[in-house]
Amino acid sequence: MDFLFTSESVSEGHPDKVCDRISDEIVDLYFAAAIRDGFDPSLVRVACETATTTSRVALLGEMRGPDSISNDEIESVVRAAVKDIGYEQDGFHWNTLKLENWLHEQSVDIAAGVDAGTGTFTDEGAGDQGIMFGYASAETEELMPATLIYSHKILKAMADLRHSGARPEFLPDAKSQVTLRYSNGKPVDVDTVVVSTQHIEGLSAEDVRELVRPIVKDVLPEGWFPPEDKFYVNPTGKFVIGGPDGDAGLTGRKIIVDTYGGAAPHGGGAFSGKDPTKVDRSAAYASRYLAKNVVAAGLAERCTLQVSYAIGVAKPLSINVNLHDSGNVDERKLEAVLLEIMDLSPRGIRTKLGLNQPIYARTAAYGHFGRTPDADGGFSWEKLDLVEALKSSFA
Repeated sequence: MDFLFTSESVSEGHPDKVCDRISDEIVDLYFAAAIRDGFDPSLVRVACETATTTSRVALLGEMRGPDSISNDEIESVVRAAVKDIGYEQDGFHWNTLKLENWLHEQSVDIAAGVDAGTGTFTDEGAGDQGIMFGYASAETEELMPATLIYSHKILKAMADLRHSGARPEFLPDAKSQVTLRYSNGKPVDVDTVVVSTQHIEGLSAEDVRELVRPIVKDVLPEGWFPPEDKFYVNPTGKFVIGGPDGDAGLTGRKIIVDTYGGAAPHGGGAFSGKDPTKVDRSAAYASRYLAKNVVAAGLAERCTLQVSYAIGVAKPLSINVNLHDSGNVDERKLEAVLLEIMDLSPRGIRTKLGLNQPIYARTAAYGHFGRTPDADGGFSWEKLDLVEALKSSFA
């Protein structure tokens, strides 16, 4: 069966991604301070939402962590993040923006449902109810949808050129979209590419198009560049006013960009700004980890995994595996095997993947999945260390 499929990405300077980055910087701040001050990292709780608009950033949410964290330290982290992204514009500048900090202590009622030994159950419970999904596909080496991988890579390459000074014409806010043609479930060609990027004053639409062209050519496989009438760059023309000055931003509004580009379902919650007791984040990471290892073990070409939780309850309520008729093992047996090889309680996930660490700000742009695991524990859910165990279970 032949079909077209499209995914989009947004850059680190997109207003919503600015908010995701700031929220995750706050998560990292609390874990780093806990490790520094001898505060038990497993007791850190962060639920930080960020909103941005012209010259303003607002922080909202609930926290628990070391008393040493001051408002000045939080403000320093926020301004450093905005500076690192590259915002030094009249309408949004890291040094002159107004910061409003409305963070406060976590609700004792929520804490009682999550902390071990304080709720109905003796083990640490999930931070909320909800459903989470993981997905993997053999169509790329990252075991991710090709449409999303190429969309991310275009914007990441543009950002790298901007940060290095090689392309100062580019400004932080940008979006991309890639449409691929599939045949028998495999990507075989590019149909359309769309890139919209903020730029310095004085460039024509054609100038920007020619700056973007070699980047797209370098990212896509050789011979896959779209026809000229399907290569759209800044289709509305001038794009000088961007970022939070051009459009307000909020944490958690780019959840499909964060996950699988629409190729798989998404659960009920976003990831950024949440500590890993929130299963919206940690169980989604664990689900990707399991699905990726299933595909890497050769048990299927595609795998979608769903888990569900109840607030205050440690064990998942359900697990479902769908191999999309591409597998060579029984799906129900696979579910049982996955529950045997990994403890999917919040504590089990955090322990297995090492999530009580300051590893989250780096996830805020260019996807939480399909990344390379870092030596310090970042992107641990992308490891393939369950492959042999899965192969042995179905030998």
